[in-house]
Amino acid sequence: VQLVESGGGLVQHGGSLRLSCAVSGLTFGDYAMGWFRQAPGKERAGVAAIDSDGITEYADAVKGRFTIAQDNAKSTLLLQMDSLKPEDTGMYYCAADLKLGMTAAEALGAGYYGMDYWGKGTLVFISS
Repeated sequence: VQLVESGGGLVQHGGSLRLSCAVSGLTFGDYAMGWFRQAPGKERAGVAAIDSDGITEYADAVKGRFTIAQDNAKSTLLLQMDSLKPEDTGMYYCAADLKLGMTAAEALGAGYYGMDYWGKGTLVFISS
């Protein structure tokens, strides 16, 4: 299984970014996946997740601003981030878990050891 993130960068407060995670080695859409963020000095935490039923969950801090989606044709997990704030700064990781029936809520709350596969991350920096 390979997960490769892209799309990070430097954006001004209020701007938008779209992150992509190219997925290979598993049947895309059959498992729960998520986007996680690790800010400097903080633990990695879930920001958005989607399960095999297409149900999505979001961290309270990003609800209404971030949207997770799957591009099944391209086996790509997406994260549209709007109205970005300086506190959204961090390394963003894509992750997948192969436990059948894992819910989006479970994926969102999973820590580093709660997901089976991780990408190397893409850096997002929001200037004030």
